[in-house]
Amino acid sequence: MKAVVYEKYGSPDVLEIRDISKPIPRDNEVLIKIHATSVTAGDWRMRKADPFLARLFNGLFRPKRVKILGFEVAGIIEETGKNVSSFKKGDAVFAFCGLKFSGYAEYTCLPDNELIAIKPSNITFEEAATVPVGGLTALRFLKQSGIKKGDQVLIYGASGSVGTFAVQIAKAMGADVTGVCSTANVNLVSQLGAHAVIDYTKEDFTKSGNWYDIVLDAVGKTTKSRCKQVLKPGGRYVTVTGRPKQNKDDMMVLKELIESGKLVSVIDRTYTLDQIREAHAYVESFRKKGNVAVSVFSVKN
Repeated sequence: MKAVVYEKYGSPDVLEIRDISKPIPRDNEVLIKIHATSVTAGDWRMRKADPFLARLFNGLFRPKRVKILGFEVAGIIEETGKNVSSFKKGDAVFAFCGLKFSGYAEYTCLPDNELIAIKPSNITFEEAATVPVGGLTALRFLKQSGIKKGDQVLIYGASGSVGTFAVQIAKAMGADVTGVCSTANVNLVSQLGAHAVIDYTKEDFTKSGNWYDIVLDAVGKTTKSRCKQVLKPGGRYVTVTGRPKQNKDDMMVLKELIESGKLVSVIDRTYTLDQIREAHAYVESFRKKGNVAVSVFSVKN
């Protein structure tokens, strides 16, 4: 099968398409024929070993544990291990690969667990493949914040992957949402359901005169001390630099929100697996809106 492999840390040029052996599922695994994956910040940071701590996980001098990146996938189950009962051959699924990565390939094996779910019926494989990382992160941090109907919620970094999902999920939970983003993304964030949008290039959100029950930093670029200025007494600040609690039903919650029309994946650009270097360079430039998808099905043979 075709896969994107990297043997050293560095620029997108270290990514190479190679022929490798097709994986065989273990008893508790499913074999997925990947139709689409994505490029996330986690992917390019692991490729570049930025931060340096990535080397402690994946090898000090060169990649050892993970050589095929790709945090999330969508595709068709081609084979199941003998102990798998949740899925069958032919099921269309979307999944979070976790620290195994492995999405930049024509096939991957993943364990039968709560991080795989049947693909929402009303979206494409490319859309589905961009949901797990940003969607799960947004959902989990909003849950951690104790969000409830009627809350005033500010999403800092509302036009990124986590931010675009957070705006929609918070709205679906009955909150009043204010998004913070740049001029170019004001209309997008408004269309996603934010009742107010602050253009950070023109206005300091801490001086808007508004108070919030929750501030979610969806990009990890502000601080708790700064956000305290706009939090109501008892208000909560959460940031994606933390570690949210997982729930076994999270993927199903996302699936239901998508199928009910309350959640969409914003895709900025779609590349093919052959264009993975270009996709990494674009995401690393910090110019993307929402998500960047990668179509695997169309990879050249």
